[in-house]
Amino acid sequence: MRESFDIRGIPVGGGAPLVVIAGPCVLESEDIAGRVCETAARSAAKHGLGYIFKASYDKANRQSIDSFRGPGIERGLDMLARIRDTYGVPVLTDVHSPGEAERAGAVADIVQVPAFLCRQTDLAVAVGKTGKPALVKKGQFMAPEDMASVAEKVEHGGSDKILLGERGTSFGYHDLVVDMRSLVIMRSLGCPVVFDCTHSVQKPGAAGGSSGGDPRFIDPLARAAVACGVDAVFIETHPDCSSALCDAATMLPLDQLDRLLEQLAAIHDLGHAERG
Repeated sequence: MRESFDIRGIPVGGGAPLVVIAGPCVLESEDIAGRVCETAARSAAKHGLGYIFKASYDKANRQSIDSFRGPGIERGLDMLARIRDTYGVPVLTDVHSPGEAERAGAVADIVQVPAFLCRQTDLAVAVGKTGKPALVKKGQFMAPEDMASVAEKVEHGGSDKILLGERGTSFGYHDLVVDMRSLVIMRSLGCPVVFDCTHSVQKPGAAGGSSGGDPRFIDPLARAAVACGVDAVFIETHPDCSSALCDAATMLPLDQLDRLLEQLAAIHDLGHAERG
């Protein structure tokens, strides 16, 4: 495992500028994906931050059987490839089965293992076999130190470029709690750490047929995580959250992204100066 590495020319970890992984929860249309990517990339560059576009081609873990899942792997990967080539940014997407990993890894610059599936050995190994950097989110049911064994599975597959992600821990029904100590603990495992600002405010299943959330906590939790020294932040954002087809209750409105990134860049720079 490496404490720092490049993702298509963007350094992550080792005191590099903060990296922003941002995009809509799921690919709804090329127009929305393009608007989000263009806006987020411009804002990140303005504040001296690295930028990676993220979106899912299939949300296989939705609450309801009737929930929108996305365009599917074939059309979704085509959309991600066009985003990457049009805007010149790395792209990230998640996979839900070992069979998807190779196909997604041929397009994505980072392959993500979802939190619910982080203990699935075959999936972690398959993601490692792509040779691409991997973002593995800590399960809502796991202690941060236990992510060492998950990272070892990815490394066993063949990739030593591993990021560990925090997205809250389940403490009772329909709620998540972020323990900032986990960011420090996972950083000590020898991997860059990502804080998922938006899934951490989720209230799983609280909206009946879908998950609810409390987005007023996105900003303070993001600021606290960057102050703790994370290497990257993961933000789901949308031009019109009320009409979003997935995770509408937890995404950050796109017109609020620039203000948040300005704050996070300042906090990261201050922390890096003090540690330096």
